[in-house]
Amino acid sequence: MQPRLTRRRVIAIAAVAAGLPLPGRAEDAAPLTTWTGQVLGTVGSISLRHADRAAAERIVARAVAELHRLEAMFSLYRPDSLLVELNRRGVLTAPPQEMRQILDAALRFAGLTGGVFDPTVQPLWRLYQAHFAQPGADPAGPSAAAVDAALQRVGHRHLRVGRDAVVFARRGMAVTLNGIAQGYITDRVVDLLRAEGIAHTLVDLGEARAAGAHAPGRPWRVALEDPAAPEHPWKTLDLVDRALASSGDDGFVFDEAGRFTHLLDPGTARSPRRYRAVSVVAPDATTADALSTACALMPEAAIAATLRGLPMVEVHLLRRDGSVATLCRA
Repeated sequence: MQPRLTRRRVIAIAAVAAGLPLPGRAEDAAPLTTWTGQVLGTVGSISLRHADRAAAERIVARAVAELHRLEAMFSLYRPDSLLVELNRRGVLTAPPQEMRQILDAALRFAGLTGGVFDPTVQPLWRLYQAHFAQPGADPAGPSAAAVDAALQRVGHRHLRVGRDAVVFARRGMAVTLNGIAQGYITDRVVDLLRAEGIAHTLVDLGEARAAGAHAPGRPWRVALEDPAAPEHPWKTLDLVDRALASSGDDGFVFDEAGRFTHLLDPGTARSPRRYRAVSVVAPDATTADALSTACALMPEAAIAATLRGLPMVEVHLLRRDGSVATLCRA
């Protein structure tokens, strides 16, 4: 049976504040220009305020070209992507700056989370995909021997990132950037928009980042979806110069019973299914994205320990029983 894709991730942006701009400076009252389109396996959007509609559309076109350029580097599904080349050959020579940056960030978050966030978990994903694609696949999952063999090819410490090359230290390794690429690309798009003088924007590429407010005195407002009841948001958050990312293991399941999901613990090779949803608010989308992936796999005590070194980060949890918790550095 093929894995069932219901949604690549739990998308946090269920509703964005809209309406007429409030009184304020001419810049703040500028009309809203919005682009929507397919990117990174989901529907993304870029919303910005600019007094000149034609100029706004040119800026948006530049931003869209940039996000597609980066997506082409980091995609697991394009045969010509740099990530596919790295996974095929085990080495990538003269890696561009963006590839080094995103891999360095992934390794940094691997260290911060004690290896729970691990970009080299892709061999486990391939194992479960191949297993459940077989007719009559054992619902208990792959054999212990197959899991052990895959785990031998997992480990962020065996990924070497340098100016001249990216190298796998073990044969058969593979990297996925699905837990960080949306956030990284979101940050790069926001940087581009700011360089163009845009002070008020919300970029939502599956993970969202707000620069400035929606309008004077009004933040960008988002509602967090409950995967079990999408019509009933479990929390509403306001964003101004902050980023938001969400993860949930209902987004991609390999088996009919839903025991095995895209959120695989690199230590146990299992899907712990601890929470219905996890949302992280952070200063940048790269941080929010990586931490939302890791925190979905971690018990609350481990999340709290990780946050001690991360000021200005909040983790919002929707527990399995429907209760809600918010964790941040004390």
